[in-house]
Amino acid sequence: MTMRLVKPLILASRSPRRLHLLRQIGLEPQVIPCDVPEDFLPDRSPAENARELAVAKANAVAVFIDRGCVLGADTIVSIDGQLLGKPTDAHDARRMLRLLSGKIHRVHTGYALIDRPSGRIMSGVEETFVQFRELPDEEIAEYVEGGSPMDKAGAYGIQDDYGAVFVKRVEGCYYNVVGLPLSAVYSALVELGTINPQVRE
Repeated sequence: MTMRLVKPLILASRSPRRLHLLRQIGLEPQVIPCDVPEDFLPDRSPAENARELAVAKANAVAVFIDRGCVLGADTIVSIDGQLLGKPTDAHDARRMLRLLSGKIHRVHTGYALIDRPSGRIMSGVEETFVQFRELPDEEIAEYVEGGSPMDKAGAYGIQDDYGAVFVKRVEGCYYNVVGLPLSAVYSALVELGTINPQVRE
């Protein structure tokens, strides 16, 4: 069953996980990837960085849209004062996983929705606490060699690969760790009038 879209929904992301999550709740967005550098500003908190990048991604696509709602998102992992985005290479991925091993880290996902043509913006950040078990170097090496960490903040995926067994405990929104806080985004889409939750096709 597909939820009724009152106007087009555009996902400004290459993430297959975010697309899957939107489809999971009955939405079929158009995908228009954007090329916004995922650079962190040192004078901003992890939450501020995530939100500002999400807004920048949504803006990068919204300028080309006449009618619709553009969704941008960005996920950042933080631990011990360090911000972790996607690893730059295998060495960086191993470094991140060793840093997370046996500790609790935070996952911040910023989201931004820009309505066109009104220009109305709704944005926010969700934070989830994730605890890892101690990770043997052999497991880290095998996981990194498989290539899975390379497109994921913090160098792991909780949802559909071996990275799931690294996680000992989650406190907060699980979907936030996957890459999109579904409940918050859904509520924003309803408020913007992009979807009508009373009508399904």
